[in-house]
Amino acid sequence: MRNHKVIGAASAVALAVGLVGTAIAPAAATGPEHTYLVLAPQGAGTKAAAARVAAADGTVVATYDQIGVLVARSSSTAFERAVAGRGVEAVASTDGLGTVLDEGEIVETVDSAVVEATGDPTGEPLWTRQWDMAQIDVPAAHAVTTGDPSVVVGVLDSGIDANHPDLATQVAKDQSASCIGGVVDRSQAAWSPTTSSHGTHVAGTIAAALNGVGISGVAPGVKVASVKVVNDDGYIYPEAAVCGILWAAEQGMPITNHSYYIDPWEFNCRNDERQRPVWLAVQRALKYASSKGGLAIASAGNSNVDLQHKFVDSGSPNDGSAPVEDRTINGACVDLPGEAPGVVTVSAVGPAEVKSYYSSYGQGVVDVTAPGGDSRWRNPAVSTATDAVLSTIPGGGYGYSQGTSMAAPHASGVAALALSAHPGMKPGQLASFLERTATPIACPDGVFELRPGYPATCTGGQRNGFYGAGNVNALNAVQ
Repeated sequence: MRNHKVIGAASAVALAVGLVGTAIAPAAATGPEHTYLVLAPQGAGTKAAAARVAAADGTVVATYDQIGVLVARSSSTAFERAVAGRGVEAVASTDGLGTVLDEGEIVETVDSAVVEATGDPTGEPLWTRQWDMAQIDVPAAHAVTTGDPSVVVGVLDSGIDANHPDLATQVAKDQSASCIGGVVDRSQAAWSPTTSSHGTHVAGTIAAALNGVGISGVAPGVKVASVKVVNDDGYIYPEAAVCGILWAAEQGMPITNHSYYIDPWEFNCRNDERQRPVWLAVQRALKYASSKGGLAIASAGNSNVDLQHKFVDSGSPNDGSAPVEDRTINGACVDLPGEAPGVVTVSAVGPAEVKSYYSSYGQGVVDVTAPGGDSRWRNPAVSTATDAVLSTIPGGGYGYSQGTSMAAPHASGVAALALSAHPGMKPGQLASFLERTATPIACPDGVFELRPGYPATCTGGQRNGFYGAGNVNALNAVQ
């Protein structure tokens, strides 16, 4: 009985302590819900990391075991600190890491007549406006092949208008998906464009049909898949890019086009504690995609900077998450995905086949160049819309736009033709073939400044910083 009383007293004390402890220690503070990339150690799986997410008051919304990455959400203000530990290599909130898509402004729209299809790109109603296709020998290439429909190019972008008359037969709907928020949604409404024409413009350059309407794409015989990674506000977040890269890989897409960069600072610095997890996640995703047979082709950027050398980035961040600041860009900082290992990086040229005034460049960084347009090469003071690139835009129309975003899909289209004519090439072989079949362009002498205020200096010989191995060539690629 005495023992019972002692035990009871002890229990009462313990209960009292518990109650007092509960009263003193506040519950974990909460705030707005945030999205996080949680990285497990490479090759370790995500089970332990997922357990830590749950214990830290988070929810896993997407699991990418292939690369050891989780997309998690939590409203706990202590989540980032609490989730760290055994089983987690790195964690970062992606809030404030959204990048504004560089739309490459549609400077003029065009209507198209409808004519009888001839199977010849020069017979398309708007062909005479497609200086870009003539520049890279598309008509001669089409005499050999227009592409194989089994080749699907993933367009990681703002969505594709699958109802456009030049794209209605070209979109692989069964391989299309949205990756907004880092989560796959296969509904057509999710992967269609909402506020941006960018993805539809890119898709038309790659594969617009030979159907007697509008324009011709570089490879009208292949298919494109819409992999939407740009949200309705025009931002690309790292979790969407990682999701998109992995979706394309699992669908077996041999080529993916990336006309964007990740991170509002344009250059992701691996020595920055917050940005490093993004670099690791994207690098893992791209490496995995390559192992599955996918070649990534990306734009070099529109900042007219030498990507090889140290400089000061004075235009980031561009998402309003923090004041714009000056940052010294060095070897630890890269333009993602363009400067990631194994990615083909594409600069831009205009109708005169010289560097577009806006195109970034860099010896050892740029692999090839391609038509991206240059509305200022005739007269630096006046924009000439027809010197930009004409392609499809949502709603059934056509518009001119310029940028390295327009150059990359020309390279993707040529790569698709090459793979159609020479099936079986692995990503590294296809990248090398794209370079070997390019038309070399020599460096201009001295400082290149066709448009005042945009100086650039080219270094290198036959392979150089402005043009890499040269301008992609469709005819050479199919022979």
